Amino acid sequence: MDSETLDTSSIRNVAVIGSGMAGLTAAIMLGKSGQQVKVFEKSRGPGGRMSSKRVPGGAVDVGAQYFTGRNPAFLDFLENYAGADRFGPWHGTFGFQSAQEGWQPFPDETRYVGIPRMTAITRGLSDHVELTPQVRIARLNRMGTRWQLICTEGKDHGEFDQVVITAPPAQTQELLAASGLTQLLSESQAPGGDILPCWAVAVHFSEAPAARFDAMRPDSDVLYWVANNSSKPGRSDASPWWVLHATPEWTEANVDATPEAVSNELLAAFRQLTGFDGTPVELVTHRWLYARSASSEQPGFVWDKGQGVGIAGDWLEGGRVEGAWESASQLAEAMQAG
Repeated sequence: MDSETLDTSSIRNVAVIGSGMAGLTAAIMLGKSGQQVKVFEKSRGPGGRMSSKRVPGGAVDVGAQYFTGRNPAFLDFLENYAGADRFGPWHGTFGFQSAQEGWQPFPDETRYVGIPRMTAITRGLSDHVELTPQVRIARLNRMGTRWQLICTEGKDHGEFDQVVITAPPAQTQELLAASGLTQLLSESQAPGGDILPCWAVAVHFSEAPAARFDAMRPDSDVLYWVANNSSKPGRSDASPWWVLHATPEWTEANVDATPEAVSNELLAAFRQLTGFDGTPVELVTHRWLYARSASSEQPGFVWDKGQGVGIAGDWLEGGRVEGAWESASQLAEAMQAG
């Protein structure tokens, strides 16, 4: 019998930088096609802006508050790789406030969350990839036809045929500049725009505020988003946690303020909005320097076949969690096409 040998000429080693939704999606899809993929994450674990903070008795979502499933393939992907038990619909009430027309309900659409926290999804996805945490890649060195990855500590993390970058625009452009990738740097500066910052405060009350909706987008100079985190499925809080997001404009004006000053201002705006004057039992404050895309001109992804370097992220595809998946999916397809 003739022996069969595996043709490894088409198998590529791919590095993915970032383990948010885009990075994990790209890693899984490229791995499915037979590529050898390794993911590098600067934080302790996966998640990106789908982040949760540990609190006594559970966790509270301080990043992305929910996601949609307008493309059925996205939900199929999550079921297959994150697990159907790690996410579900948020059957809360949603409203937005107009200066002219007052409070109105959100458009009718199913909104999903991770269960029991948003990071449950990215934790599930990360089970299907090789992930190296707490490594921030500072530059890519060209080594013949491959790329050598060097971290901020100057350590060599191996050579790869292709690299996928899924960091926010500013960090992506910093990495491209340090790596001498001027053409990609120019392309990444044009379409994605800036990512707007956001101060987030999670507030724990001993009793429930009498709010009009479970989640609200008020007409406010300070508050962009207010939500009862405890109304999400799978949460087992004995008393409610609320999440307050500041507007991008207020955050930019107060980006260097102390967490105490930020929480005081957001709480004052929350009291004005709801009329609730209860004293918080606990506060958690987090500053997102890169929270939401400011641009509407988005190409989906960027791929330089000659260099073997691609860029994906929600900032290139609508600024939503689902957009991060779509961006990475499109990039993976382009890379597999050759």
